[in-house]
Amino acid sequence: MPHTIAVEELRVGMYIHLDGGWLSHPFPLSSFRITALEQIETLRGLGLARVRWDAAKSEVQPTPEEAAAAEAAARAAATPTPAERAEQRRREWGATQREAARRCERQQNEAAQAWREASDAIHAQPALAGTTAAALTRAMLDKMLGTEDVVIRLVAGGGDRAAAHAINTGVISLLIGRTLGLADDAMHDLGVGALMHDTGKLDVAERFRHAEEGFSAAEINAYRDHVAKGVLLGHRMGLRAGALAVLAQHHEHADGSGFPRRLAGEQIALAARIVAIVNRFDNLCNPGSRAHALTPHEAVSMLFAQGRSRYDAALLASFIRMMGVYPAGSLVQLTDDRYAMVMGVNSSRPLKPRVLVHDARHPGADTQWVDLEQERQLGIRRSLPANKLPAAALQALDPRPRVAYFFEPVTPEVQTVSGGV
Repeated sequence: MPHTIAVEELRVGMYIHLDGGWLSHPFPLSSFRITALEQIETLRGLGLARVRWDAAKSEVQPTPEEAAAAEAAARAAATPTPAERAEQRRREWGATQREAARRCERQQNEAAQAWREASDAIHAQPALAGTTAAALTRAMLDKMLGTEDVVIRLVAGGGDRAAAHAINTGVISLLIGRTLGLADDAMHDLGVGALMHDTGKLDVAERFRHAEEGFSAAEINAYRDHVAKGVLLGHRMGLRAGALAVLAQHHEHADGSGFPRRLAGEQIALAARIVAIVNRFDNLCNPGSRAHALTPHEAVSMLFAQGRSRYDAALLASFIRMMGVYPAGSLVQLTDDRYAMVMGVNSSRPLKPRVLVHDARHPGADTQWVDLEQERQLGIRRSLPANKLPAAALQALDPRPRVAYFFEPVTPEVQTVSGGV
């Protein structure tokens, strides 16, 4: 159980939790074990008086009082059976997943707020808007460093549609760039461009900000004008050429059918080709009318079936491999007939997602987190739209009205915990 400790009393080996906002510290994770004195100096430099720390996860020599308390606790605890230990590990892992989901949701909300601050400043203080977008991108990149695996998590996605779309596009685009091994400068331009790709819509009448069926030629042109307006605003913001290319080309298609210049193939910047795929995916999942929304699985299937000529084939394959056939947010039926919602996909093992399961055999029971990577005999049978789920399963799983994503670096400790399930 976490307790607080004065920053001056921190020691190497202590496992601590930082309660500040995601952008309030330079560490990749808010919960970690101190491994060097330099980290303690950094913590002192943040001006914190106390932080939470978890003795059970720490690797320091306990004080006499701590040793006595641990010995007493050990004597008081009965030796569990193997089945009890397995169940306890499952519960602990589920609690870890719930806390990770809450942490991702907080970070996504903070990122969305930073994006809104950049957008609000574009006309009055364009240079500040550019600086804020660059800082948000750098913070996201820093969180991705130092870990091989990343879990793409489903979050509640609060806030307005524009912010949620920008963060979704930014997160997924950066993760694709990461899998491609892009250099730091290219990743930075990709992130800024992805976050600000729809900036021009600020200067377009609201009714033209999203293309609708039945638009007249004049209305289509009014909608498409957001690209040119976005490039103009991007110049005022001081964006670099790589980011400006995303604003200019994110509606171009590999087959030359896009707009505004009908570019094709490698005439389109790599970053813009990435954002074009992610932009389409998110618009399929989160259209203006919820009646037209596709599940993430359906959206991936449509991109694969209809977009192989429209989008860069290699990049589309990378996107599908990373997101998985069943991206987070998909509603599925498992091979044991239970219903579940995909909550997290490991970017390096996308075919074995983490799911939240409803078990109709135990009415009133809580939903259960399951890591399909660890359940060798259990898999996904099929994906289903929400209206095909039994009412009890739909109520228990409570799918989000908007599909929103954020990422969680996977530490060796998290992998060890899930491996015990």
